[in-house]
Amino acid sequence: MLSVNDWMNRSAAAIEAEADHLTQLDAAIGDGDHGINMMRGMRAVTAALADDDPEAPPGKRLILAGKTLVSTVGGASGPLWGSALRHGGRALGETAQIDGPELVEVLTAALAAVQDLGSAEPGDKTMVDALAPALSALRDGLDAGDPVDAALAAAADAAEEGARATTPMQARKGRASYLGERSVGHQDPGATSTALIVRALGSAFVTPS
Repeated sequence: MLSVNDWMNRSAAAIEAEADHLTQLDAAIGDGDHGINMMRGMRAVTAALADDDPEAPPGKRLILAGKTLVSTVGGASGPLWGSALRHGGRALGETAQIDGPELVEVLTAALAAVQDLGSAEPGDKTMVDALAPALSALRDGLDAGDPVDAALAAAADAAEEGARATTPMQARKGRASYLGERSVGHQDPGATSTALIVRALGSAFVTPS
């Protein structure tokens, strides 16, 4: 099962540990503030969740996390991740527990929200290049009968591979697209932070005893 609070806490810790790296990546093809912005946003999310009703269902917690990111993160990351988490939470409704099928629903809704807001497709050198393969790997693993933790590990591997694969791409969306061919040769910071969050999702999942 998944605790939203644990997922967000682990995501915040991962983002904080890699904040300088994320900022370096963003300095090459963006505004140079991705690490700082995401770190500030995730800190705000963990604080908001800690103060929230402990009996609130997971969906409402994800919606709160999304709203918090929108209000605290600058640039594109806040609206994109905020929309992703809000839509993921709405997909859950009043569901009391998150297991494999619910995780697929959350990531499916999250990816759709990101693509709707940013109009990005795989290959555009954005967070979609990490999130889309993660969802595919999770769904494929569960469909094949793999345990949820194994499917999540495969999803995290796929997200990381997707983030690395953005390096030779020319950006077609976001601020990096303004650079044209100069965006080639740099790993996308949004895809990189997305891979961190997907890996944190896997580490937060606890297999019921």
